[in-house]
Amino acid sequence: MSALSDPQIEALITESLQARENSYSPYSKFRVGAALRTVDGKVFQGCNVENASYGGAICAERTAFVKAVSEGHRRFVAIAVACDYNEFITPCGICRQFMNEFGKGLEIFFVNDDRTYKRAILEDLLPYAFGPEGLPEK
Repeated sequence: MSALSDPQIEALITESLQARENSYSPYSKFRVGAALRTVDGKVFQGCNVENASYGGAICAERTAFVKAVSEGHRRFVAIAVACDYNEFITPCGICRQFMNEFGKGLEIFFVNDDRTYKRAILEDLLPYAFGPEGLPEK
């Protein structure tokens, strides 16, 4: 059961598909868009941005998180991730670790080009994750 209503899920899907349109992916041609919803209902879009050095690329999920955090947001409900294909893509390992910083209970919607989706909880995708709670207190 999702924390979001069906209309909220559909709106997040729409935002992720719109974000995908801004992808800068001249090398892989693999466009990805993400839409991240905060606890207060604000949505931040992100897209993947590639770089000729390859290692300098950033995924759509992290782009959305960086935009939100840079504007003072730290608590999130859900993220939708969309690509150009009708295959459910999941966030890469770096993105999973990055998202874990802000909560293991984050809902993730894997969105196909035809708007169908699957839902997961971050903790299920990254079991036994290392996070802030694993660091000693200073």
